[in-house]
Amino acid sequence: MTAAGLEAALHALADPARAILLQRFFKTKPGEYGAGDQFLGLTLPQQRQLAQQFRVLPLAEVEKLLASPWHESRQTALIVWTLQFPKAGPAGQRVIHERYLANRRFVNNWNLVDISCPMLVGTYLLDKDREPLYELAAEPQLWSQRMALVSTLAFIRKNQFADTFQIATQLLSHPHDLIHKAMGWMLREVGKRNEDALEEFLADHRGQLPRTALRYAIERLPPDRRQFHMRKV
Repeated sequence: MTAAGLEAALHALADPARAILLQRFFKTKPGEYGAGDQFLGLTLPQQRQLAQQFRVLPLAEVEKLLASPWHESRQTALIVWTLQFPKAGPAGQRVIHERYLANRRFVNNWNLVDISCPMLVGTYLLDKDREPLYELAAEPQLWSQRMALVSTLAFIRKNQFADTFQIATQLLSHPHDLIHKAMGWMLREVGKRNEDALEEFLADHRGQLPRTALRYAIERLPPDRRQFHMRKV
């Protein structure tokens, strides 16, 4: 199996009309966050199906796909890695994790970050030093910062909230709404498991949270608590 073979399969399913819609949705105009990205027009289920067919694609071939100018090639490559990771064993997982971070410049839109980093970063770091997340959060790069936040989803699923709170605090003053949305999403996930932990964080930081982040964070709280938090800002 080769990167060229998978990319040919992706091109065979191209839908130019849908590609135009995706280019608008993912903000590819000059000056927008996805400026210059190119789309073939595939659906996510189509990409998942191809990733399953090419799930034994060698590491070097996955990396070739990650460098593709086509968005779906990069996304399918990331899906392949998420399929390989659980069965890779400790040594194989370390290699995938390291190559993922080494190629993170190609993980350059919110959907690419969100589909990959909870497993390839978060799950990998569950039993390890989590300093790499704080280094990502400190990078002056939108996608690295979102990666730092969304990777903590793996910790939240294990009822470990401290890193989510610390990284959210680190990024409270971030200007971009894609960070605000990721922050609110992660806080909402905390609240789904432990409302008291979320309420405590909000009590300390509600006035500093971007409004979008706050709205996302409180979506699952009872109506009276949502109203309380919105009145306080």
